[in-house]
Amino acid sequence: MYDLTHIGEMRVLFVMAARPEYGPHLQARFSPLITGVGPVEGALHMGRTLGELTTMGALPDLVISLGSAGSAHKRITDIFQITQVSYRDMDASPLGFEVGVTPFLDRPAVMDLPLRVAGIPEATLSTGANIVSGDAYGGIDADLVDMETFAILRACQEFDVPLLALRGVSDGDTDLSDITDWTEYLHVIDEKLAQLVDQIAGALNERPLSWSGYDAVQGPVRIG
Repeated sequence: MYDLTHIGEMRVLFVMAARPEYGPHLQARFSPLITGVGPVEGALHMGRTLGELTTMGALPDLVISLGSAGSAHKRITDIFQITQVSYRDMDASPLGFEVGVTPFLDRPAVMDLPLRVAGIPEATLSTGANIVSGDAYGGIDADLVDMETFAILRACQEFDVPLLALRGVSDGDTDLSDITDWTEYLHVIDEKLAQLVDQIAGALNERPLSWSGYDAVQGPVRIG
């Protein structure tokens, strides 16, 4: 069961995909919504939760999505804030749509995440329902890969709640053959993410986020 975390006067909802990513350092700081793995579970549980919170009059002021990601060229255990995300499963190109564009939805193939935290390296990300490994990275036009962020962003856009996404690189330097290839460095990522959560909380305590909505965003929105 998740809890809304109060940082100053702000209500923050932390979101993660799977419990193996939720280590002792993060456990000491918040109780996240665990959506389950993949874009379907991510969209289902994120959308349902934001709907319930809306009914309760408790919609969060900020969603922070944390977890792991794969990368063929970023260093293992490094942490990045996501600046753009795409949906690699969507391909309606036989009907004349650009790859990545959902038909009849007024959204681009690559969507911006406008929040920025000073001092955290930036990366682009591709979301999809498949595990990417080895040569499959050759078809990915993004720095990182995961399975939920695009879905989380779409739910946040629907409820006009700002999203900050942080990902630690857990794998990708070698081919994956077992679940331990993913979990081996999660304890390091857990500690690093917890340190960034403290940094972000300190920045928000000094200056709460001022959010005017996705459609009104003109350039990055700074935190800290």
